[in-house]
Amino acid sequence: MLDALFSHIKHPSVASYAEFVSLLYAANGGNLGEYVKELCWNSENVFVKTVGAKKSVPNYMRDALEAELDVLQEVSVLDKEALCAPLKYNGFLPDFTTTRLHLKDIYLHRAENIGKYGYGIYAKHRMFYVDEGGCIVPVLHPDKTELPDLVDYERERQIVMDNTRALLAGKPAANVLLTGDAGTGKSSTVKAVANALWGEGLRIIEMRKDQLRSIPKVLDELSGNPLKFVLFIDDLSFLKDDDNFNALKAVLEGSVTAKSANVVIYATSNRRHIIKETFSDREGDDVHRNDTMQELVSLSERFGIHITFSKPNKETYLHIVHHLAEENHIDMPIDELERLAERFALERGGRSARLARQFVDGLLSR
Repeated sequence: MLDALFSHIKHPSVASYAEFVSLLYAANGGNLGEYVKELCWNSENVFVKTVGAKKSVPNYMRDALEAELDVLQEVSVLDKEALCAPLKYNGFLPDFTTTRLHLKDIYLHRAENIGKYGYGIYAKHRMFYVDEGGCIVPVLHPDKTELPDLVDYERERQIVMDNTRALLAGKPAANVLLTGDAGTGKSSTVKAVANALWGEGLRIIEMRKDQLRSIPKVLDELSGNPLKFVLFIDDLSFLKDDDNFNALKAVLEGSVTAKSANVVIYATSNRRHIIKETFSDREGDDVHRNDTMQELVSLSERFGIHITFSKPNKETYLHIVHHLAEENHIDMPIDELERLAERFALERGGRSARLARQFVDGLLSR
């Protein structure tokens, strides 16, 4: 977009102006000041990398930065009148707006607090995933679950919150394993905590189980970043001979390549021991069967914190239903609401927070 703007300034014409405005509309709806601001925030340049690594910034580098910011400040306040002045054209031309900002002051403030704001893609986005090539990619439409959306399990969520705040404060933080029945809110807890704390410098990166061998590469990329990160592994389980088992075990044990002070691992599993066992595993002819079984169950013990989300009883389940119904302004007699909710759960084989949400969504869809 700026290339089109500079092209117009160098060789002004109706066509070049229209091209610039068209690109600006597509970028953010037509606000030049906001576009320049976002361009600065998302820039992964040598200055912010130096600041992020807590290294001293040479005076000549700071002078160069401030000179560039002065130029961008002038660019950000350009308007239609200034850009169309050289044109001899009386017909209609599209207008645009600009937010007038003290770009240098804001940029230097963010640099001074880079552990809170970050830089590059991490300045704009809060949730990421690892793609097939092992690269970290932003989630453009992240899960918006907030802590107030979750009902009950306050003690379990507080443990996750306290551990994450310790990470943000630069204190020792543990890797966390969240286990329990499906639909009890394990994954939602991790995402809600990430949403609550992203403004304080937390980012979350989701990895699939089959990508665990890429963890050392990911940690190398994050090690010099001033932000704090949660590597999130959802629905973790392994077969006995799964190579990914050893990859994760090495990370949790703190191998040389895996140790990182600004990253913790949060994993969820519907299984207490993570490893899928068979009766033959328990009764096989392995001479050292006891040692083998100990190895299989030991992975969960390598997480510093283990939190169990138990299946809700009837009282807890109905409490969740009442909360969601009230939140969504469902006007129904209490007796009928509870009767329908309980029947909904029994027809599906049990109670859970997820089923409570599905039940209420079903009422809303009627």
